[in-house]
Amino acid sequence: MINTLGINKLPKNTKVIVAMSGGVDSSVVAGIMKEEGYDVTGVTLKLYDDVKKPKDSRQCCSGRDIMDAKRVSDQLNIDHKILFYQKKFKTEVIDSFIDSYVSGETPIPCVQCNQTVKFRDLFKYSKDLKADALVTGHYVTRIQKNGNASMYRAKDFNRDQSYFLFSTSQEQLNFLRFPLGQIEKTETRSIASKLNLNVADKPDSQDICFVPNGDYSSVIKKFRPESFKPGDIKSINGEVLGKHEGIINYTVGQRKGIKIASQNPLYVIKIDADSNSIIVGPKDSLVIKNIELRDLNILGSLDEFKKTVSVKVRSTGKLLNAKVNFTHRGGEVEILDAETGISPGQACVFYSKDEVGDKVLGGGWIDKTFNKNLST
Repeated sequence: MINTLGINKLPKNTKVIVAMSGGVDSSVVAGIMKEEGYDVTGVTLKLYDDVKKPKDSRQCCSGRDIMDAKRVSDQLNIDHKILFYQKKFKTEVIDSFIDSYVSGETPIPCVQCNQTVKFRDLFKYSKDLKADALVTGHYVTRIQKNGNASMYRAKDFNRDQSYFLFSTSQEQLNFLRFPLGQIEKTETRSIASKLNLNVADKPDSQDICFVPNGDYSSVIKKFRPESFKPGDIKSINGEVLGKHEGIINYTVGQRKGIKIASQNPLYVIKIDADSNSIIVGPKDSLVIKNIELRDLNILGSLDEFKKTVSVKVRSTGKLLNAKVNFTHRGGEVEILDAETGISPGQACVFYSKDEVGDKVLGGGWIDKTFNKNLST
């Protein structure tokens, strides 16, 4: 008998680990698994030691979230475990985030969190428990064909999280399940209400969990106060236009806060950590046509890259037509559509359209960008 997870077992004989963040999505997934008769264990990760959390903060993975996951588990009558991963999270996510920022990049810690403690370490933990699947509340679609699973964008494009999961390995993807991939968020909340879960109306988390109210500089000031070094703000021609109080206060594409008088608006074009300089210029200098990638993860066949594919260079961005070439150092991407404000440290995720939808072919980290005036 093939069950709803595609496993040849009765649900009651199928052990599943549900990654529970304390939010509505993962709580609903736990409820669905329980209602369908699976042997369910909820697991919540404690990733950092809470600081005082503002009432209007929308961070994830706080102490309150852990308690919400525990309450939902008790209500569903499933086992619940808390894994204390603070040390791993500090080393592999927070330190990496800071290193990236002080080197002039714009990092995405949520991808690194998925890549390390959430999937790699939780995957191993689930395997050690002899689970049959690790189930999460991510909005992505998983299709099983010929023994291997493929990942696609979610039905609800506004909620699609495939960009954040590009580094998932094939082995992990074969083990993972994503029950919410083909439903809308409104339906998720409706299911939560029907299950009478106390998190049915809980707001979605939006802030990075260890960054209070999106204040990146406060985190870097806490761990690397020496990073706040004054330096020059320069034009793309090298002319010194003014001073800055630390490169970590700027991101590529930024317009506000530059504080340089100019007839035309100026944007941050490049952050040069080596010279501790901010390079500014007109908006058309933000247009990027070519990027270099490092640390690639390929999920599709290399044959799928012989044609034009689509890429996504920011989580909220649109799909762009592109050509991808692989090199000994990583990958080179030629963007066929004009795009601005692409920053090193972000991810470039590959997609290919087929009869099912937009298939994730993997991706890599943006190492360098090139435009008509300079490279970053």
